[in-house]
Amino acid sequence: MLITKRNSLDALADNALNPDHSKPASATSRWLLWATVAIACLLATFFVVRHVQAAADPYVQEVLALQGDRDRGQEIFQMNCAVCHGIEADGEVGPSLLGVSARKSKSKLIQQVVSGNTPPMPQFQPEAKDMADLLEYLEQL
Repeated sequence: MLITKRNSLDALADNALNPDHSKPASATSRWLLWATVAIACLLATFFVVRHVQAAADPYVQEVLALQGDRDRGQEIFQMNCAVCHGIEADGEVGPSLLGVSARKSKSKLIQQVVSGNTPPMPQFQPEAKDMADLLEYLEQL
């Protein structure tokens, strides 16, 4: 059975690397194909785990449970974020945040704000209500 599976994998690699079936794939080509597939699977797993961890964070859960106030969120944005992201959130030193909610989930937006993982953005963890207000403002950009 193992030989059959190995032959099936080799046949898949041959088809992927040489769809015209003109010659079998070399051992090096097969190895590179399988190494690429393995790396892609590891990266996908890493990103899924990170997303699940971010969503399970108690601070994130607390923020998401609150109803934000968009007007107050705009005030928080103007005081803390506008210097880098622009008065209209269209980008200055930091990137434009227009349409950011279409690019990032609410939990990812919260993690982005509080992490400090994207210099020069500082680590910034407001009170949960303030973050909920800021998130409400960011969601409407």
